[in-house]
Amino acid sequence: MEVKKYRRFERVGAHSHIKGLGLNDKGRALPIADGLVGQIPAREAAGIIVEMIKSGKMAGRAVLLAGPPGTGKTAIAVAIAKELGEDTPFVAISGAEIYSSEIKKTEVLMQAMRKAIGVRIHEFRKIYEGLVTELEIKTDRHPYNPYAQIPVGAKIRLKTKDEERTFDVDQDITYELLSKGVRVGDVIWIDAETGRVTVVGRGEGGAKYDISTYRQVPLPEGKILKEREFVHTVTLHDLDIYNARRTSIISLIFGGGEEKEIPPDVRAHVDEQVKKLIDEGRAEILPGVLFIDDVHMLDIEAFSFLSRALESELAPIIILASNRGFTRIRGTDIVAPHGIPLDLLDRLLIIETKIYSREEIREIIKIRAAEENVELSEEALNMLTEIGVERSLRYAVQLLTPANIAARQEGREVVEKEDIVRVQKLFSDVRESAKYLKTYEEKFLK
Repeated sequence: MEVKKYRRFERVGAHSHIKGLGLNDKGRALPIADGLVGQIPAREAAGIIVEMIKSGKMAGRAVLLAGPPGTGKTAIAVAIAKELGEDTPFVAISGAEIYSSEIKKTEVLMQAMRKAIGVRIHEFRKIYEGLVTELEIKTDRHPYNPYAQIPVGAKIRLKTKDEERTFDVDQDITYELLSKGVRVGDVIWIDAETGRVTVVGRGEGGAKYDISTYRQVPLPEGKILKEREFVHTVTLHDLDIYNARRTSIISLIFGGGEEKEIPPDVRAHVDEQVKKLIDEGRAEILPGVLFIDDVHMLDIEAFSFLSRALESELAPIIILASNRGFTRIRGTDIVAPHGIPLDLLDRLLIIETKIYSREEIREIIKIRAAEENVELSEEALNMLTEIGVERSLRYAVQLLTPANIAARQEGREVVEKEDIVRVQKLFSDVRESAKYLKTYEEKFLK
């Protein structure tokens, strides 16, 4: 078994750089802010949506983001969720995902909606609290992939003003530490029963920054193991799964869970439990965001379900996205705007996203390069910008990491133009691959 010193584990997602809508105090969008570039009218409209949500004026309504592919529809939906608060659940699905051979379409939508509704629960629990002074992650070979290493445990040293102790923790807690980005100098809580980790902030006395997103907190007092109010957030779907497994012997034996339908009585029981916790002041509801991309892929039954769901007391904020103009409503012969029935369209606030300009594409590539720790030369940046303009922004961004690997293979830390040229020859865009196969189409049919 190999033991390695801990390095911060980072997973760079397609929209991990989005921090918010980038608006000033008057709701005006800044040209470049919070990871977003351009789309000024759309971001300002989204800011008004956020204010409507916070003031409780979105009941019975939803949002439709309409625009060509690659114009930031998903990014704006993510930004809306960020503006609503750090714990706001965000669930993204594609319209095609609802068609499953195992569960009904309406069940898929119901599960997605309940995943997008958070419950913040307050309870007193025993926790381990302290400043992280040492952290070592133990890794071992992946059981199914000999080329990958996975965390299997960790050794962590915690300190308070009165005590300092070292703990060996299991794989589950290790994953919690990694997913929360815990590092030396953080003050953390570890739930003694569940192993859930909460990062309280950075310990005072560490490195000082003029601008920092980390909250400075004092060194904890008293013993490391103590009883404290613990606040954590789960979703209604998490509670549904937990209660379904408790009440069904079959699911306990065979694992049950995500891919099975949850009985209505289980959901009713969960709703009663949550309402009781809220009435007792031990919980609060956090309405999240359900983002449905390619909404034209839904059929008439799914649209009817969404229309009814908008009227529910426990409904998340529903944001739809479409890149279609007029298309047939699936399951009917009716052609409608965006492939959405008119009765649902009447409930939608529609926001348009525009094609990015050359300068905006350049800035987006710079932001994504910084997010992925890719250093670009000026020539490489210019070439990627041209690729983004002539082909697509998504294709240009997709070339960043391959180009970085190509540069490192040549012993360089900075990506040069020649690296972009090389990976561009290795990886085709959609138009090139389609044109290539079209050339041989007649031969394939023989």
